[in-house]
Amino acid sequence: MVSNGGAADAVTAILEGVILERGLRPGDRLPTERELAGATGAGRAAVRRALGCLEAEGRLVRQVGRGTFLAGPALAAAPEETSEFDASPIEIMTVRALIEPGLMPLAAIAATGADFAEMERCLRGGDSTDDYMEWEAWDAALHRSLVLATHNSFLVRIGELVSAARLHPAWGSLKRRNSTPQHLLLYRDDHREIVRALVERNADLAQRAMRRHLHRVRGHLLGDHAGSRSPFGEDGSTKGD
Repeated sequence: MVSNGGAADAVTAILEGVILERGLRPGDRLPTERELAGATGAGRAAVRRALGCLEAEGRLVRQVGRGTFLAGPALAAAPEETSEFDASPIEIMTVRALIEPGLMPLAAIAATGADFAEMERCLRGGDSTDDYMEWEAWDAALHRSLVLATHNSFLVRIGELVSAARLHPAWGSLKRRNSTPQHLLLYRDDHREIVRALVERNADLAQRAMRRHLHRVRGHLLGDHAGSRSPFGEDGSTKGD
C-alpha cells in the first residue's frame, strides 16, 4: 500500500507512463481518480491530494464534472531534495525576509495580465483546500508566481533556489508541526493582500504586506528563537526604516 506521503510520486510515475504510452497531448484527459487509485495502490483521498499538488505546480488541470487534463507537453520531474540545501529554517526565513519583499516593487511594475491570472489561480487553489500537503503546494506556487512576475531571469533563479531549500525535511517537519486552521486563514488573508496590492500596482503596499506575511510565518514557525536574527521589526517593517 502506498502511503499518503508517497502518493504524489506514485501518481506522477503512473501519469508519465500513461502520457508516453497513449501519446497524450496538452488538453487530453487523464485516467480517473479511481483508475489511478487502483494503479498506485493508494486511497482515493491520497490520489486526490497528489493531483491537487500537481495542479498547483501547473502540470494538470482539474475540471469539476469533466475530469483531469494534461496542462503541458510533459510532466517535469519534481525538484529533488538534496544535501546541497541543508540550510536551517532560521537561515531560510532570513533569506526569504531579505529577498521576497524586495521583489514586490519589481513585480508591481513588470507583472502582466497573465501573471495576475496565475496569482489568482493560486489564490483560488489555496482557498479550495484545508489539506496540509495540498495547501503547501498552492503556497509554493503562489510565491513562485510572485517571483516570475518580476520577469528578471536572475531573480527567478534565486527564487528556484529558495523553493528548493523549502523542500528540506527539517523545514517541512517544522511547518507541519506548526500548521493550524487559524494560521491557514491568516496566510490566505496575507496572500490576498499581497496580490491585491500588486494588481493595483501599489509597490509600497505590496512590499509592506509581504514583510508582514513573512514576519507572521517566522513567528509561527520559530517563535522567540528567531527574534534576534530577524531582519524585520515587530510590525513587519525592516529595522531602521
